[in-house]
Amino acid sequence: MDHLKNKTLFVSGASRGIGLAISKRAAKDGANIILAAKTAEPHPKLPGTIYTAAEEIKEVGGQALPVICDIRDEERVNEAVKKGIDHFGGIDICINNASAIQLTGTLQTDIKRYDLMHQINSRGTFVVSKACLPHLLKSENPHILNISPPLDMSPKWFGPHVAYTMAKFGMSLCVLGMAEEFKEQGVAVNALWPRTAIATAAVKNALGGENIMNISRTAEIMADAAYVILTKTSKEFTGNFCIDDNLLAENGVTDFSIYAKAPFDKLAPDFFVPEDLPPPKAALKN
Repeated sequence: MDHLKNKTLFVSGASRGIGLAISKRAAKDGANIILAAKTAEPHPKLPGTIYTAAEEIKEVGGQALPVICDIRDEERVNEAVKKGIDHFGGIDICINNASAIQLTGTLQTDIKRYDLMHQINSRGTFVVSKACLPHLLKSENPHILNISPPLDMSPKWFGPHVAYTMAKFGMSLCVLGMAEEFKEQGVAVNALWPRTAIATAAVKNALGGENIMNISRTAEIMADAAYVILTKTSKEFTGNFCIDDNLLAENGVTDFSIYAKAPFDKLAPDFFVPEDLPPPKAALKN
């Protein structure tokens, strides 16, 4: 079934990686994608631009509107939303995927980098959500989905890179607050996070080159998990902090080998996955 046919998604950081994978999965249903990202010119270490992403979306059956947008700039975000509304007529889904990462301790973290992570991760998520919400409130089945982790307050997630953790958890606090704020109006607000490292250019650059890519799952696991969330009834599924493989297993997926070359016990774990959320049995077989 084409559950997302003619639905319009506003996706931040959509030019590559998880954002592009989620966009392409929705596009297979015939969805409209507003690609909001900064990358207009190719980056030497980060392949893909909003224009190449738009072509990939069209190739799989979707419509695409690439919009150059730095989510740190509220005015640019509002302009991007307006362009999307003018082009497609509405917004049904908001994906807060754009993110900045630097895994450094307090003394090694430049304040410029601290500001960048907070401006993009927590503040940017709030700005994009706020801009989309007036239009989401007019939608039949509105969703906000943040690519952010469960709020596990274990000190081990904070000690090594407190600045990044604060910024990333800010995205999840938006889920906690907005899900409660808008539940009576039927806007679903959820978080999705991967159990393992995901093979993206950002992970390759930040965490360890080609080696990490070989022990990561593909972005398609996040795309498939996001699709499960976005096709649920918004009034019935909100305020959830989902882990990709648990969610997919709960919704009938039994073969996880399609998402990784390496067996499960060789995959690199991601940050922020609570110890009380073990992997599904089906994932352990692969």
